[in-house]
Order: sequence, then structure tokens, then C-alpha cells
Amino acid sequence: MKAEPRLLDYLHHLREAAQQIRNYTSGMDKAAFLADSRTQQAVFFNFVILGEACARLMAGHADFLARHPQVPWRSIRDMRNQVAHGYFTIDTEVVWRTVQDALPDLLAKLPVVIAAADQQATSGRPPASSAS
Repeated sequence: MKAEPRLLDYLHHLREAAQQIRNYTSGMDKAAFLADSRTQQAVFFNFVILGEACARLMAGHADFLARHPQVPWRSIRDMRNQVAHGYFTIDTEVVWRTVQDALPDLLAKLPVVIAAADQQATSGRPPASSAS
């Protein structure tokens, strides 16, 4: 079961990066975010971490992710690609909307997914059902 701890590691990285983004933007409104390049850079960096964790999960744990379609794994990875490779074309308004709309939803869904991964790692097999 050597791969299972990596599953949990990637999921924890995902949760931590999402929480960091929320921490960096806590108390900010859109105008403040759009005017604060330092916060934008911190948020972009954590979107890269989110997407990289998803890319690794997709590469090594596709069967697990398929049991948890409530998380938009591919969209998270695609956001990373846009931020990491978009350089001068990053749409900060889209990033702000993602921070406000998608991240709280992701953070609400991750505990169930992490619990399922923990159960899988502990039992050595996937859970019989994945209630979402």
C-alpha cells in the first residue's frame, strides 16, 4: 500500500493550499485584491500547488478521483496551468471569483474525500460506497 500515503499527502496539500488562499484574502473585497499584487502573487502560487496536487492525483489515483466526482479535479488542474503558464494573461477577476465561489465549496467537500482516502489507506481497499 505504498501509494496510499501519497494519496493522503496530495489531498492534504490541496486542503492546505486552499486554506492559505482563503487566509491571504480574508477580509479583502474585490477592489483590494485587484490592487494588491503581493496577495495576488501568493494566491497564484497556491493555485499552482492546488493544480499540481490534482495533476498528481489524476496521474496516480484516477480510480479514487472517479469515486469523488463532486470535486472538480480537472478544473483545478486547468486553473493551475493557466496561472503557471499564463504569465501576462492571468485574469485576476476570474481568480477572485474562483477564490470567492469555488474555494469555499472545495474546502467543504474535502473532509469527506480525505476521510475516504484515510479509510482506504487503513483498510487497504476502497470504501464500498462513497456518500457525497
